[in-house]
Amino acid sequence: MNEKALAEAFADSVKTLKSEIGNVIVGQEHVVDAVLTAIFCNGHALLVGVPGLAKTLLVKTVAQSLDLDFNRIQFTPDLMPGDITGNEILDEDRKFHFVRGPLFANIVLADEINRTPPKTQAALLEAMQERNVTVSGQHHALPKPFFVLATQNPIEQEGTYPLPEAQLDRFMFNINLDYPAFDEELRILKGTTGDREPSAGKVLTAAQILQYQQLVRQVPVTDALFEYAVSLVQKTRPGTPAADAYVNDYISYGAGPRAGQFLILGAKCHALMNGKFSPDREDVQAVAKNVLRHRMVRNYKAEAEGISNDDVVKRLL
Repeated sequence: MNEKALAEAFADSVKTLKSEIGNVIVGQEHVVDAVLTAIFCNGHALLVGVPGLAKTLLVKTVAQSLDLDFNRIQFTPDLMPGDITGNEILDEDRKFHFVRGPLFANIVLADEINRTPPKTQAALLEAMQERNVTVSGQHHALPKPFFVLATQNPIEQEGTYPLPEAQLDRFMFNINLDYPAFDEELRILKGTTGDREPSAGKVLTAAQILQYQQLVRQVPVTDALFEYAVSLVQKTRPGTPAADAYVNDYISYGAGPRAGQFLILGAKCHALMNGKFSPDREDVQAVAKNVLRHRMVRNYKAEAEGISNDDVVKRLL
């Protein structure tokens, strides 16, 4: 299959995926788009929203439709690194062997990641970056493909361990979930209070996902779009020649080079998902909020005036 035919097959597969996921998840189209984009870019995503917005159900449904192994880890204050990576245990023959932890799956849901101590967060984030875990000096490769979709509750901060900026930067996307609209909430109630349990059919295999990830990497990008992405990222850095005046007023620290990488990768995937063979500025802008919102640190003035990172990104676009 040539690249053009493969790109068309990819766009068709994404449409089918969205349709199957839509059998279970009502609304949240922008969230589904963002999660699928992160997966096909081989990135990880952080989902932020209040309880009850189907974050866990969404991740389980995506795993089901992609025919991938799925594990859910409920992060708690007493969770230790070995609880997620696995441990060496002594067997009957008095030999140590490695027992795999729940990280050994294609899709891992890290539920309420900010409720576990930094030591366990660091173990997870190391696995995200290296795609392997180290136990007793031995490296154990994680399965391919491997994605972490983490959730975070923005309301209760008492007794939590917020992810530091350097660790947040490991996530390709930070995706905000909003309350459903009236008609969507009505459909949710009708669909979840009866005796029928909706489900999503299997659409893609692990091998096909790896093939599509490679396809995304092969999408051509113009020099002008690379320059646009770099310009956008540099505008987020206060005190630099490229900084926007609005950024100098409200931001303490801007985005690093990884933001530009994810802007381009996300734009490539967004273009393919929408039937285009090369991305343009609209594709970069479509993923900009999800890429940049967790890579900028607001100052006290922004917090006092209620200026959010989304407001800053919107201004830059």
